[in-house]
Parts: sequence; C-alpha cells; structure tokens
Amino acid sequence: MRVNPDELNLKDKVVFINRVAKVVKGGKRFNFCALVVVGDGLGWVGIGKGKAAEVPAAISKAVAHAKKNLVQVPLKTDTIPHEVHGTYCGEHVMLKPAAAGTGIIAGGAVRAVVELAGVHNIVAKTLGRGNPFNTVKATLDGLRQLRDPETVVRIRLGGLERVG
Repeated sequence: MRVNPDELNLKDKVVFINRVAKVVKGGKRFNFCALVVVGDGLGWVGIGKGKAAEVPAAISKAVAHAKKNLVQVPLKTDTIPHEVHGTYCGEHVMLKPAAAGTGIIAGGAVRAVVELAGVHNIVAKTLGRGNPFNTVKATLDGLRQLRDPETVVRIRLGGLERVG
C-alpha cells in the first residue's frame, strides 16, 4: 500500500552514524553513513540509510530513503496485537505486547523503531550481535508480520483477501 509521506506528520530519529573510509592513492577518503528511522507515531514507520561526505547530507539522504519505504503497523490501543519474531541476517528480535504502564522495554535501535511506530507498551529482546543496521531491519521484519484480529478472522474464514 503506497502512502504519500507529505500527508503524514513524520518525525525522524538518527539511530547510528558511522564514519567509513575509502583508501585511495593519496591516502584515505572519509564519508559518513547514517541510519535513520522515520514515523508518525500512528502506525507508519520506515527506515533509511544514506551516505555522504558530510553528516547532515548523509542524514537528509537517509530521511529521503526512509520516506520511500514506509510500512503500516497494526496497533492494538498502545501495544502490538501479538508476539512476533523478526530476523535479518544474524540478528533476531523478539517483540511481545505489554500491559498499559509497562513502557518501552527495548534497546537503542529497537526502541527508535517502535517509538516512531507509535507503540507505547512493549517488551523486546535483541538476540544476536547488536549491529544497528541488522537490528533495525529485523525489528521492521517483525512489525511487518503483525496482523490485526479482523484480518486474521477474514483469512481463517476463507476471505478472498490475500495478505503478504
């Protein structure tokens, strides 16, 4: 489902900035790689990566990339509808719904994604090395697996709608 990012009130959060080097004949050329998460706090979230010679340029490229890759997350009041496990490369993220008042119990990269998605109560565990790029992608994989109860009922009753 495509959405116009200009219609949403998107906020962005920088998750990680890395200095990378390219070795050339005259020495090393340094660039910056930025990992950014954007979201409106109402279920839309996206991640982006940008690389440039200066940090602000890398961040703006990452924000533009994230706006092109928005996904909608079904929410149940202020938590997720059910437990999911997201994986990407060697990273594994477990996301569990939590009762009201629990807050966001999650590490840095996972916290940024679920905060901007609009989740206020969740318990998350990162299993793996903790590479921020892979952790963010694993979290997004888990959030993509979420289904709202109405969709699940429609699928189980043999609805014509195909999810995926």
